[in-house]
Amino acid sequence: MSLPNDLLCGVDEAGRGPLCGPVVAAAVILDPARPIVGLADSKKLSEKRRNALAIEIREKALAWCIAEASVAEIDRLNILHATMLAMQRAVAGLAVVPARVQVDGNRCPRLDVPCEAVVKGDSLVAEISAASILAKTARDALLVELDRRYPQYGLAGHKGYPTAAHLAALKAHGACEIYRTSFGPVRDIIANPPLWTEDDTR
Repeated sequence: MSLPNDLLCGVDEAGRGPLCGPVVAAAVILDPARPIVGLADSKKLSEKRRNALAIEIREKALAWCIAEASVAEIDRLNILHATMLAMQRAVAGLAVVPARVQVDGNRCPRLDVPCEAVVKGDSLVAEISAASILAKTARDALLVELDRRYPQYGLAGHKGYPTAAHLAALKAHGACEIYRTSFGPVRDIIANPPLWTEDDTR
């Protein structure tokens, strides 16, 4: 199959703000011959609609890749540089090489192809919208899995974001290895750990 010579790859991330878990990036090259209706910023879609679109994107896109930067990399590099690293990995993992890349936001990772940052790109560029959906659904699924391993934090509900309920759980149970120690609320908990945990009463 011959491919167009001006393939556009959209890139977006999910998970810069949470206190725990990796940051996830996705890269997507859509197929002009197989349009996907309803692409939009993942944050503006219901969970049910995001999940349905994620399946369709994986089936119809010319190429897609989801990549991560770990908690250790976030703490070592800082969240911005770890996000750029995840984006680089997502683009590098594509089975098809794009002619150009557009990234949501105002910063681009260093790539071997021309790259442009597009503010509000997840609402303006279909390829970035698709990447936004893949990144968000992949990270949400990961947090649901982490919730099974660490049910005390309620991760399936807040997905790691610093909600009041999450901060209360963090104060009650302390931070475990999935937490980003470079983030202020986590750093504060480590400096002032709970005086006791539920485990102490067993």
